[in-house]
Order: sequence, then structure tokens, then C-alpha cells
Amino acid sequence: MYVIKVKGVAKIPDYVQLRDEGFTLLAYFRVDRPDKSLEKIGLGDKAAYIMQIVQEMPFGQIKKIDV
Repeated sequence: MYVIKVKGVAKIPDYVQLRDEGFTLLAYFRVDRPDKSLEKIGLGDKAAYIMQIVQEMPFGQIKKIDV
């Protein structure tokens, strides 16, 4: 799975994209509100791990993670 952290501009907030190995979009959520999106795709139990990685990542970077 890939994580992409996208910097918002003006009134658009910062977002996170989760993509699979084929780079298909699995989830797209605000950095400050990940809960519902992660629950919806079955990763609610991994939310703390994913958000820790997101907080440490710089904007615009793509990172491969194993969940």
C-alpha cells in the first residue's frame, strides 16, 4: 500500500491518499479526520500506525507501507 500526503492551499485542507499496489485509490481523507475513511476500507485497527507515518512524512512524498 502507498501513502501520499497532499498539502492543501488556501481553504482546501491537507489530505492523505491511500493507494494499492496497482496505484488504485483506496481512501482519500483529511489529515485531521482519518477515522471514518480507514474504518470504511477495513483499516480502523491500523489507524494509529498509518497516522504516525503520515505525521512524519513531508508533503508531496509517496511512501510504501505494509499493513
